[in-house]
Amino acid sequence: MALFEQGPVPNPKASSHDEHRMTRHCYGTLAGYGLLMPQAFRAYEELWSDLGARHFRPTKFLYVTREQSDWPAATARDLDRMGIPHRPLTPAEVSEIAPMLTTDAIVDAFEADGAGELFAARITRDLADWLRRAGVEIHEHARVGAIDAETGRVETGRGYHDADLVVVAAGAWVLDLLPGQKGRLAPSRQTVLYLQPPQRLDGAWRRAPVILDGSGMRGTYVLPPAEGTRLKVGDHSFTRQGSGDDDRIATAADIATVAAAARSSFADFDDYTILEAKVCYYTVTADERFVVEPIGPAGWLMSACSGHGFKLAPLIASGLADAIAGRRSAAGIPDWAAGRGGPDR
Repeated sequence: MALFEQGPVPNPKASSHDEHRMTRHCYGTLAGYGLLMPQAFRAYEELWSDLGARHFRPTKFLYVTREQSDWPAATARDLDRMGIPHRPLTPAEVSEIAPMLTTDAIVDAFEADGAGELFAARITRDLADWLRRAGVEIHEHARVGAIDAETGRVETGRGYHDADLVVVAAGAWVLDLLPGQKGRLAPSRQTVLYLQPPQRLDGAWRRAPVILDGSGMRGTYVLPPAEGTRLKVGDHSFTRQGSGDDDRIATAADIATVAAAARSSFADFDDYTILEAKVCYYTVTADERFVVEPIGPAGWLMSACSGHGFKLAPLIASGLADAIAGRRSAAGIPDWAAGRGGPDR
């Protein structure tokens, strides 16, 4: 088995190279992904066993919205099906749990178990080490220029490599290799802010759950500081602009967009210090669903679209590996990975 990467492994330009990522069972109207999450949590347990380390902090999940939404009711139905405890909250109860949030305009809120923070950079670092120990042939600084999904050939600046099968998991660079996917898959420039909270709220933030403020079309997601990580805030709004080769320098406009989302959620946002503005790219589809499908007799495309790719990555990758190895039907993989049902793992 061989892995080709245009930079070092792990690559700091990859969207997965981050301090922490949110995981949860709550998915609202994307019910198919919510129902995949118990399997996703089990897949991570298998990963912790392989790595010999558990890069995860369990927390509760706090959702608030400041307008009418179908999201809470849809989520509650799925959580009941999965047996995940949850409870509605009044604005006063939200204030007790998260005194850093504004509560005067909250229309709906709930708290749920089965959530937490995945320490992404630590996971990718240890996974790279595990792959090397497992004998995977890792080609660093070997950008793939073309693939042949008919024969399994990979072309890099160093020459050609022939394989039985090629899996294209190129993230925001996927259109360089598969230009026919343009219009369906779009690179999207995203920005997150790392913040220093005011000292009076430091303790509250360190006790805080992961938070999603689902107000408006954007949605603001927040990961509290924990185990050496910083407070992070981002907004769930796809730019659908840029390419993976663009710079990673956050502009004033990049920062202003996320700061505006945070200001609508945080009380006294101007008392926070922006420590870093980080830009990353990932691919998105119009419906935020993954695209995992054959692209020829010797090729598969695996595009974990939207920001929810990391929490489901071990499950989706292992499902594809099972299909390739003949342990499950390959025909069901596209619908399963897209959260539209299909065979269980």
